Amino acid sequence: MKRIASALIISLLAMSMYGQKLLDIYKKGTVRLIPDTEYGKGNDWNKVFKTWYDTIYSTPMGSRKSLVIMPDGSVVVSHRYRNFYSRFSPSGRFEKEFFVTGQKGLPYKEITEIEGVINNGTFFTGPDNTGNALCFDFNGRYVKTLRLDYMISQMIPLSRDKLAVVGWVIRKKSFCDFVAIVNYSDNSQKTIWQNNIDKCETDKNRKLFNYTYSFKNGKSISMSTMPYLNSAGLSSPPKIGCVSDKLIVSIPGTGEILTYSLTGELLTKSRINWEQGSISVEEQKEIQQTAIDNYKHRNIPANNGLASPDELKDADNQILRQMQSDLGRITLPIPLPAFSTIIKDSDGNLLYFEYPKKENANKFNVRICENNGRFVCQSTFVCEEYELNINPSKMVFRDGYIYGLQILKKASGVPLRLVRFKVSN
Repeated sequence: MKRIASALIISLLAMSMYGQKLLDIYKKGTVRLIPDTEYGKGNDWNKVFKTWYDTIYSTPMGSRKSLVIMPDGSVVVSHRYRNFYSRFSPSGRFEKEFFVTGQKGLPYKEITEIEGVINNGTFFTGPDNTGNALCFDFNGRYVKTLRLDYMISQMIPLSRDKLAVVGWVIRKKSFCDFVAIVNYSDNSQKTIWQNNIDKCETDKNRKLFNYTYSFKNGKSISMSTMPYLNSAGLSSPPKIGCVSDKLIVSIPGTGEILTYSLTGELLTKSRINWEQGSISVEEQKEIQQTAIDNYKHRNIPANNGLASPDELKDADNQILRQMQSDLGRITLPIPLPAFSTIIKDSDGNLLYFEYPKKENANKFNVRICENNGRFVCQSTFVCEEYELNINPSKMVFRDGYIYGLQILKKASGVPLRLVRFKVSN
């Protein structure tokens, strides 16, 4: 018994020292993500991530994957639009692909990505198109169904029997973003925050920089040329995190930070302590002109599965005319949300990432909020070997390391990797 107690004390002291080290690294400014070359060594990534080459109507879909970390340090990767998951050992070695089997032992025909772990032994997924979120054990055996009658942008576990959900619904004249606490045991739900956004005003604002062409066969091509358009303004959904047995709801559009108990009582209100940015008229025009130039030189193969060459030419001409017209309509700055996303590190700090001012710079400014709610410093995350995708579904902290689904810059074949980063200066 004494030996167990001593081991526990040593473990807690080590965790405490490591936590302080993370904050010390943040406070020094530039944070470098250094890949662990032994993690996942020996995996054939062309086979492990063969779904990288998935497309829908010639649009690449292979990067639409996410990861969760299991209690023992194993990793499970979800392949969107596929009906299986990949499991990796704590050392990153690929182990197997597995399916979810129903009550009769047959595989589910359609499943969504795993959102997290609850009860220390059960996965939960996002809802499918019927509103059902599946729960199943680590061997893929069905456990239960949670009914969620709305779309989901984020789900996180709060405790042994509670989940927090960021959802949204479309009403007749408005969109509604909301945050709810879902009881895992009985599926009861409590909405703790909501915001209605005028649908007509939002639709009007989003016509600029959005382009769609529908072909006679029912297929279509769609694109947006402004990288921040779908995230800018009051339509940004809340971001949530659980720290010290409290649910933190952060509103990108207003900069508000709300703290709730795990039963949904509002405890505190505060606001970010930095000025929100914007995309200037000059920056917008540069982005739009670059998009026009790139669109002119894009190459779609003849057997594209979309439409005939003549139909594609008509579509391109119409979209280019609209893009050029929109270039002349840029007259006002676009306000940026206060942050793009938040990620909880392994010491309970929340990292608020800003929108990068320049695409593909691979440099990300981040504000660090301690678990007591106080912002303590600003840092910059950089990486030389990988093109970073800063997203809680692609980047997860554990024991001071970052586990990620990231793109290797100099790769032959499939560039996607499951990688573990050391956080260093």
